[in-house]
Amino acid sequence: QVQLVESGGGLVQPGGSLRLSCAASGVTLDYYTITWFRQAPGKEHEGVSCIGSSDGNAYYADSAKGRFTISRDNAKNTGYLQMNSLKPEDTAVYYCNARYSFLSYWGQGTQVTVSS
Repeated sequence: QVQLVESGGGLVQPGGSLRLSCAASGVTLDYYTITWFRQAPGKEHEGVSCIGSSDGNAYYADSAKGRFTISRDNAKNTGYLQMNSLKPEDTAVYYCNARYSFLSYWGQGTQVTVSS
């Protein structure tokens, strides 16, 4: 049974930081591309960052570049999203996706709220 579990979300003040984790079980992520998506109420599902299975290529949305860093630890079967200099507009539910060819798995999401 494949499961992805996001954690690390919460309430932070503007300018603060969070590190999201995406822990996998039932699947080995070594060969999977990991992507973080987010969705705020009333807004479109948005890709935030992606890291390739080869651990050589990373993608960041314009809204995330310079502030967010994606990484992975294959030994721990976990992906991460380090989020710094958070802004209120970063408030959303953040979802982890792992994809390999036609296989695709999603986590349940973790809430990130940036507010004073």
